[in-house]
Amino acid sequence: MSGDAGLWWAVVAVGVYHGLNPGMGWPLAVSSALMERRATALPQALAALATGHFLSMTAILLPFSLMVALVDWQREIRILAALIVIAMGAYLLVNRRHPRILSRVPPSKLALWSFLAALAHGAGLMLVPMYLGLCAADGLDAGHAAATALMAANLGTALAVAAVHTLAMVLAGGALALLVYLWLGVRVVSKTWFNLDLVWAVSLVAVGGIGLAGAWRS
Repeated sequence: MSGDAGLWWAVVAVGVYHGLNPGMGWPLAVSSALMERRATALPQALAALATGHFLSMTAILLPFSLMVALVDWQREIRILAALIVIAMGAYLLVNRRHPRILSRVPPSKLALWSFLAALAHGAGLMLVPMYLGLCAADGLDAGHAAATALMAANLGTALAVAAVHTLAMVLAGGALALLVYLWLGVRVVSKTWFNLDLVWAVSLVAVGGIGLAGAWRS
């Protein structure tokens, strides 16, 4: 498997991980469908969650797409990004409380809730090391034309990474939400709910560490 293929599979895997994580919102989609008593409410809620998640991923990745245009500083940017991811994971390990702002967003605004939840949990940061690894800047000179072309390519890559990740997230979360909605019922969520905060924080540190190692070797 090539390096780029491995990174794309990592983007998909993180998307599946986010989708299965209840903290990214699939229980809200089930709850919405059950409260409205119509099956069509489930895909509508999932679409809203996907929209918010995609916008959150894009908001994190786009600034890095511009930074990578600084070809001479690509390695330093990757190291800095990895350290930011590790710092976010360490912060979540120390501070286990959920952001209060999430509880103040009404259930009718699922896209906004999804956007804020992904930002608050550092979901987009998990993609940064993989995204930077997909941006092949080494073969270009630092001239203005090359930098412009590189920024355009990186913007496209950022959107593609966010889209592929969000698709994997909504398919995984949607499948689980459909299973709960059709057969298990929302009560199973409360009975089998387990705290993923520790796993999430450790995952951030691990992804940041992998990104740091890759940047250091480059």
